[in-house]
Amino acid sequence: VQLQASGGGLVQAGESLRLSCTASGTMFKMGWYRQTPGKQRELVASMTIDSTTNYSDSVEGRFTISRDNVQKAVYLQMNSLKPEDTGIYYCNAYQYGRNFWGQGTLVTVSS
Repeated sequence: VQLQASGGGLVQAGESLRLSCTASGTMFKMGWYRQTPGKQRELVASMTIDSTTNYSDSVEGRFTISRDNVQKAVYLQMNSLKPEDTGIYYCNAYQYGRNFWGQGTLVTVSS
């Protein structure tokens, strides 16, 4: 399975970004994780193929995950970004007990 992510960048606090990720096949669950220096990679948001979502408490209400199952894509709309949202965001897909990872995309939020 290959995952192709895009959409990171540099923004100011309060602004928005949209991340996109396309998979080479249909996956049960897709989502986004992020990693910051000195911390473990953490779940940001995920969505199953039947639209069950899971959000980190730190992004609940600001970020929205969505999927296009026809296009095999997952999106993360990030609003009201904060400096602490800065990190490398990784697209993740889960199928049949296996995790797959895309290349990271850097999100930098300046104060």
